[in-house]
Amino acid sequence: MSVIKGNRIIYLYRILKDAKTDDAKAVAFTTENSRTKSRDSDTISTKDGVIRVPGEVETEISTTAIFSSESDEMISKLEKALDDGDKVEIWEVNLDKPGTTTNQGKYAAKYYQGYVTNFELTSNSEDHAEASLDFGIEGKGADGYATVTAEQEEIASYVFKDTQKETEE
Repeated sequence: MSVIKGNRIIYLYRILKDAKTDDAKAVAFTTENSRTKSRDSDTISTKDGVIRVPGEVETEISTTAIFSSESDEMISKLEKALDDGDKVEIWEVNLDKPGTTTNQGKYAAKYYQGYVTNFELTSNSEDHAEASLDFGIEGKGADGYATVTAEQEEIASYVFKDTQKETEE
C-alpha cells in the first residue's frame, strides 16, 4: 500500500450546459481541494429510549486557489455559475491510478454534478489573493475513468520540462 500525495489528486470542472463545446478544466494554481461527506440524523424518543434515524448523505467539494487574475477563465466561469444557478460537472481524478485495458490512457475518477454554493475572494496585505469555492453535490456521484490531457495535468500541477526548446510534433 502506498501513500497518495495531494498533488496527484486533481479536480476538473465544466459548466454542464457547455458539455458539447468545452473540455473540463482545472482551476489554475490550486492550493487545496477537499471532499466532505456527511449524514445528519434525527433522534426520536421512544418508551425504550432514544433511537436515531439517519438522513441522506450530503457531499460537498471545496477548492482554494491563488487568484492569478480576474481573467482566470475557470474561476470566472464558476463564479458566473453561482450567479446564474448553473449546474457544474466535477471530476476528482487520481493520477496514481491509471486505467488498464479498455481504460488505458485514462485515470480512476469520481464524477459529480452540483452547484457552486459559495465563492470567496480573500486578499490580505501579506499573502497572495485567494479564491475559494464550495460545491453542493447532487446524488452520490459515480466511479469511472476520466481522460486527462497533458494541458489539464500541467495546469493542475507542474510537469517537468526539459531545458531544450520545445518542438512541434
